[in-house]
Amino acid sequence: MVAWAYRDYEYPAVSSYAPPVQRLVTELSKLPGIGSRTAQRLAFHILRASSEDATGLAEAIREVKERIGLCDVCFNLTDETRCLICTDLRRDHGLICVVEEPSDVIPMERTHEYSGVYHVLGGALSPIDGIDPEDLKIAELFLRIEGDHTPPVRELVLATNPTTTGETTALHIAEELRGRAPHLTVTRLASGLPVGSDLEYADEVTLGKAFAGRRAV
Repeated sequence: MVAWAYRDYEYPAVSSYAPPVQRLVTELSKLPGIGSRTAQRLAFHILRASSEDATGLAEAIREVKERIGLCDVCFNLTDETRCLICTDLRRDHGLICVVEEPSDVIPMERTHEYSGVYHVLGGALSPIDGIDPEDLKIAELFLRIEGDHTPPVRELVLATNPTTTGETTALHIAEELRGRAPHLTVTRLASGLPVGSDLEYADEVTLGKAFAGRRAV
């Protein structure tokens, strides 16, 4: 008589949720930063919500996917051919801030310190991941700078992330512009110690950046 080897037998995972609920949990768990437990809580929150609220959420997602595209000029998100920033005549169109993603525009605007316009690259250079200059909106950036625009572009602020890929992207653009537009002022966002932080908690790279970017007081 042969005994069953229960430990070696793998039972298929059986969900205790109805298929529509399980599908909702699965789709929610695909969102960044959302694990299975958070996805379950969100799913049950949607189930408890009124039909109007649930339908409003579904309609908002559908509308975003159908109507939102990229600005023809800066490649920020918009529901028109040009975004609100590019069409704002009060902005300084001779000053362009280069960022990696549309989401990077939001914190820049929150500072209320920047009055120019933007250029969204759509990512950062990463040869390991197969992301080359032609995969980003770098050529379009050069066209904006070299074209006959009024007012002409006088300064470019490189605001890519202070990561390896972000630094590589900033250096590539700066090197190209030295030959293409030697008259153009190219700047980089300062990096270093955050306001209110203690030196003992700063790492060597952050301290090095702070020393390199020191200024007179």
